[in-house]
Amino acid sequence: MEIRSIYRGAHLSAFKCREVTREIQGLTVSGALDLLSQTPRKAARFVEKTLRSAVANAEHNASLRADRLLVKEAVVGEGPTLKRFQPKARGSAGPIRKRTSHIRIILAEAPAAPVKA
Repeated sequence: MEIRSIYRGAHLSAFKCREVTREIQGLTVSGALDLLSQTPRKAARFVEKTLRSAVANAEHNASLRADRLLVKEAVVGEGPTLKRFQPKARGSAGPIRKRTSHIRIILAEAPAAPVKA
């Protein structure tokens, strides 16, 4: 069973956020939360918030235990860009792009360890 959580409109460029999400793919939830708490980036806060939401969804909606979950997929897509302009020399204008992103995290149950008889 897959559990997902989406953070839409995070005020951060997708390029900066992808660096953090690449690090947590394939990790257990506890390992990913440990890594994110030690990462000194703004993107780590947004990804951690989304991951905690996905864990809460798994526990509440699907009655799954958090210690048996893996980060199956962590994807960041571009959101809408706010376009602003700053005055420049000789009456011209320079563009300012305020980028946003959508963070999607999908959790899956870890495969059960084989029991040795």
